Amino acid sequence: MATLGIEEEYLLLDPTTGMPVPMADKVAENLEGSLHVARGDIQRELLTCQIETATAVCATLTEAEESLLNFRRELDAAARKTGVRAAATGTAPRIQDDYPEVTDNQRYHQLKASAKGIVADQFVNGQHVHVSVPDKEAGVQALNRIRPWMPAVVALSANSPYWLDRDSGFGSWRIVHYRRWPVQGCAPVFRDAADYERRIQRLVDSGVIIDRGVLTWLARLSDRYPTLEVRAADVQLEAQDAVLIAAVIRGLITTVLADEAASRTFLQPEPELLDAAVWQAGRQGLSDRLVDPESGLLLPARDVVGMLLRYIRPALEDEGDSAWVDASIERLFATGTGAERQRKAMETGGLPALMDLYATSLTAEP
Repeated sequence: MATLGIEEEYLLLDPTTGMPVPMADKVAENLEGSLHVARGDIQRELLTCQIETATAVCATLTEAEESLLNFRRELDAAARKTGVRAAATGTAPRIQDDYPEVTDNQRYHQLKASAKGIVADQFVNGQHVHVSVPDKEAGVQALNRIRPWMPAVVALSANSPYWLDRDSGFGSWRIVHYRRWPVQGCAPVFRDAADYERRIQRLVDSGVIIDRGVLTWLARLSDRYPTLEVRAADVQLEAQDAVLIAAVIRGLITTVLADEAASRTFLQPEPELLDAAVWQAGRQGLSDRLVDPESGLLLPARDVVGMLLRYIRPALEDEGDSAWVDASIERLFATGTGAERQRKAMETGGLPALMDLYATSLTAEP
C-alpha cells in the first residue's frame, strides 16, 4: 500500500477588505499555544501573509482528512484570535500596491533578489501531494508516466479565479502565474534516475535558478522524502476536496508503477500539446472541455475525468477508495470546483459573500 502526505498553503486576509495581511508570526504564535497542533505542523511560506502545514505520513484517506480538518480548525481559531481570517484559496482576490513582506529567511531573500517581480505577486497557494515510491529509479519512471494526466489534476483542483480585484477568466490563475518561473509545466521524459539528476544539476549549475527548490514542475521527486511530489493542484476550499485530489494522485501513481513493472507502454504527448493542455485545464477547470491525452482533441471535461478514473480504477479498488472517490467526483461536478463556488459567491454577494465562503469552507465537515 502506497502512503501519502498532503501539504497545504493558506492566505491570511483582512476580514473586511479581503487584503492579505502580514500576520503569519502572530498566527503561528497562537497556533503554537494550541494543545492540538505540534510545532512541526506549522511551516512558514515565502510571504508573511501565508501559513503552511503538512500532514504526517498517512495510510488511509480518513487519516489525511482528519489531519487536515484538525489543523484547519486550529488555524481558523488562531487567525480569528489575531483579528484576521485564514483562506484556502489558490490566489488572493485582491493585493496591495506595496511590495509584500517576505519571510525573514535567507533562501526567501535570495528568491526575492533573483525574481523580484514574480515574488511581488506570489500571493498563491498550492496543494502538494506526496506518494511513496520504492526508490528513485521507480520514481523517475512514474514521473514520466503521469505526465499526460497532470492537466486533469489541474482541472479538478481549480480554485483561483480572482486576481487584482477582478475575475481572471481562468479557473486556476495560480497555474498561469507559475508559468513565469524559469522551470515550469510538466517535467520532460527522463531516461533514468541518473539522467534526472544530471539534468537537474545542469540547471542548478547554470546559475539561472538558485537551487533545486525552484524546479516548479507540476511533479518532481522529493529531495527530502522517498516520494513523488505532485504540485499541480491549487489549495482546496474544503478538506474533503483536498483528500479527493490526493486519492486520485495516489491511484495514478500506484497505477503507473504497476504499468512500469509490467513494461507496458505509456502515452507521451508532444511537449507543446501537453503544455497547451495544462493551460486549457487552468482556464476551464471542469466547466468546459479538456484535451484528451490520447487523441489530443478537446472533449467534455467529464469524459476526460472519466478516462482517468477508469485508468486508475484497479488501484482505487485495491485501496478501498473507489466508492468514496466516485461519490466525491459526482459532488464536485454537482457543486462545482472551488473556482466555480468562488464565482457564485462573488456574483450573489460580492466580497463579503466571498469572505464568508472562505471562512465556512475552511472548517467544513464532509
